[in-house]
Amino acid sequence: MARRELILPTLRINLWSGPRNVSTALMYSFARRPDTRVVDEPLYGHYLRVSGADHPGRDAVMAAVDCDGERVVREVILGPCDLPVLFLKQMAHHLVDLDRGFLAETANVLLIRDPAEVLRSLRHQLGAPRLVDTGIAVQSSLFDELCRGGDEPPVVDSRQLLLAPAAVLEKLCARLGLDPDPGMLDWPAGGRPEDGVWAPHWYANVHRSTGFQPYRPKRGGFPERLRPILDEARPHYERLLRHALRGAV
Repeated sequence: MARRELILPTLRINLWSGPRNVSTALMYSFARRPDTRVVDEPLYGHYLRVSGADHPGRDAVMAAVDCDGERVVREVILGPCDLPVLFLKQMAHHLVDLDRGFLAETANVLLIRDPAEVLRSLRHQLGAPRLVDTGIAVQSSLFDELCRGGDEPPVVDSRQLLLAPAAVLEKLCARLGLDPDPGMLDWPAGGRPEDGVWAPHWYANVHRSTGFQPYRPKRGGFPERLRPILDEARPHYERLLRHALRGAV
C-alpha cells in the first residue's frame, strides 16, 4: 500500500514570492489543509551559495539546509510526498543558476507586493537592498516564460489578499484545481515545525498572527536613496498587477 501511495499524482505548487510579502502567512494558510504538506524556501541555501549574498543568519542557514539546488529539485520539489498536495514557499530570486525544466512539472503561483512597501521593510534586514533582492524582475520574466509555455500562472497581490482573503483564496484554489477549505483563514499563533532556521530574522509578525491581518498602508515618506530601485521595480509590478486575482467580481 505504501508503495502505491508514492506513485499517486501529487499537485506540486511553487509559490514564487518576493521577500517581506505575506508568503509565510500563505504557507501557514495552506498548511491548515489536511491534504497538503508545506516546505519553507527549499532553495535558500542554494541561493546563498551561488550568489554569495550576505543575509542575516547566512552561516546557520547554509549549515541547516541542502545547498545543492539540483538535488533539492530532484529530492524535494519533485521528490516523494505523502500527501496529495505539496506547497513549496519559494523566493523568486532563489531561482538562479538552475535548469528551469522542472517548472513544467509543477503548478506555479506568483505572489507580488507593491515594491515601495517591500523596500521600506526590506531595508531593515538588508540595509541596502537591490532590485534583485525584491524578486519582482525575476517574477516578471518568470511570468513571461510560463505564458510562452502555455501555462499562465495565477498572480496574487498581497494587498488584494489581505483585503479579501476568503475570496482571493477561493479563486486561487479554483485556478489550482483545489476545493477551498475554510480552515485556511486562520492558524494558531506562533511558529510551525516547517519554519526554516531563518524564522527568527524574518517571521516575527506572522508568529504573532492568527490569520491574515487587515491591510494597512505604510505611513511615512519613502527613503530617497531607494528611489532608483523603486523606479526600476514599479513597471514590473504594475504589469503583473493587471493579472492579479481580485476579491471582487
